[in-house]
Amino acid sequence: MTAFHHNFHSTVLREYDIRGIIGETLSPEDAFAIGRCFGSIVVREGGKRAAVGYDGRLSSPDLEPQLVAGLRACGLEVVRIGLVATPMLYFAAYHTGADGAVMVTGSHNPPNYNGFKMMKGKKPFFGKEIQEIGRMAAAGDVVPVSLEGSDRQIDVTEDYAKRVLQDYDGGERRLKVVWDPGNGSASEITKVLAARLPGEHFVINGDVGGTFPNHKPDPTVAANLVQLIDEVAREGADLGIAFDGDGDRIGVVDNEGHILFGDQLLVVLARDVLKSKPGGTIIADVKASQVLFDEVARAGGNPLMWKTGHSLIKAKMAETGSPLAGEMSGHIFFADKWYGFDDAPYSAVRLLGIVARMSETLSEVRAALPQVINTPELRFDCAEDRKFVVVREVKDRLAAEGAKVQDVDGVRVLTDDGWWLLRASNPQAVLVARCEATSEAGLERLKQSLSRQLQASGLAAPDFSGANAGH
Repeated sequence: MTAFHHNFHSTVLREYDIRGIIGETLSPEDAFAIGRCFGSIVVREGGKRAAVGYDGRLSSPDLEPQLVAGLRACGLEVVRIGLVATPMLYFAAYHTGADGAVMVTGSHNPPNYNGFKMMKGKKPFFGKEIQEIGRMAAAGDVVPVSLEGSDRQIDVTEDYAKRVLQDYDGGERRLKVVWDPGNGSASEITKVLAARLPGEHFVINGDVGGTFPNHKPDPTVAANLVQLIDEVAREGADLGIAFDGDGDRIGVVDNEGHILFGDQLLVVLARDVLKSKPGGTIIADVKASQVLFDEVARAGGNPLMWKTGHSLIKAKMAETGSPLAGEMSGHIFFADKWYGFDDAPYSAVRLLGIVARMSETLSEVRAALPQVINTPELRFDCAEDRKFVVVREVKDRLAAEGAKVQDVDGVRVLTDDGWWLLRASNPQAVLVARCEATSEAGLERLKQSLSRQLQASGLAAPDFSGANAGH
């Protein structure tokens, strides 16, 4: 066999995954190279088995066989679980005792994108590890093809569904629930769970569609929840649940059609988990509302603010023994009764149990939270070589002013009005900002403070038009 060498497009090896545009920056040859290099890492660490799944994109059936071929060339046994939600692949990795797992998925990106998410053993595979795949491919630093591996197909749907439903604790109360998997790869498992849970369940956009014909599969964008909100109103449902394209992120709307943001959802889940895990560490990313951290403390938990990024949160959970964590982006991680990975169908079932046991409606619980006003996430371009420098400059100026700053991930500035955040995006040449206050006047002061800091670093102030959102 000829020596293996491969070069990836410069844009595809990212912080938390590998991602590109099919036919432009990502190809089946890349999939083989990923299998060949990732498989070599697994084998060198004594591994023998890898699990592989893929999402509902039109390009996924072209990438998956090449990925499998690359893994087999390393001598691995490959367990192929087919078209599934990403958390079902994570589950399969535990279930089959796999030493590594790769999911072919473009997540919530447009239909012409695809990519790969990985885990090694029981841990996320990210950051420098992903860059190492690029180095190995370019250098041809892979294990020799000594013994061709094997592959077999398995269906984990039944095992996964049974295990998820085992943790439904809502008793026999019959809820009315609308589900919207957004024509993504969680569509089939959504229908299975909806058919087996007590209550009345309505599934919309429940067939896998690689072009996402009804709306983009990103439940953090309000426009993508309009259909779900309309259906909740039409059915008089208790709540509505949406998933992203590969089922590892969740969106929730209450019985009045109001969106529960990631941090509000985490309050509802944390209060419940803390009943059985008093004093537990509940982790959220730096974009989360101060309300969340205050409410976790009020419920007897230990709130911990951590860096944005699902791989970083998973690693911090393992380190701290946290039973529950979440991100504003809708990644929810249960280690209480579950495995600590981000799993939207599982989180949905746990939420339904809570709602079924509540004496009030979900909208009443949401409305009873302290009311704050905030901007959505503001994203603005900043050159790759400047983005981290700008954050450092802002941090230094704030320190000189004696400002109260949390710097776990960028800078989060606390004032009497509330807080504002500035951080650099890992994957993109952008800065991300957010402000939250208890009053309109306070929000204006926070925006001005943020704008002054950006201008002092030679950047234009962000466009705040239409940026106030009650939450």
